[in-house]
Amino acid sequence: MGTARFILAGAAAISMLASSAFADDMTGMVTSINRLNNTISIQQTQKGTVGGSAGGAGALQQYKAKDAAMLDTVHAGDRVTYSATDADGSGTLTKLQKQ
Repeated sequence: MGTARFILAGAAAISMLASSAFADDMTGMVTSINRLNNTISIQQTQKGTVGGSAGGAGALQQYKAKDAAMLDTVHAGDRVTYSATDADGSGTLTKLQKQ
């Protein structure tokens, strides 16, 4: 019984760590905005200087804006900081700020 509790606690900790990756502030560049569907595509940029490469690009992600007014202040090509949550396999943008 103790082993089962240990395994379940470990699985819960791993799932919380995986979901918190979306909760941290990230940086990226807006590649497209669809104001009709309240969606935005952001090319995530890597933080730090790993490998010494300049401006390495991460994955392109599409998010649904929590509030349509969030998209009014940004345009394609803008660098932004943002936070998102992952609900049912689709990302929802919770914070968006132009840099």
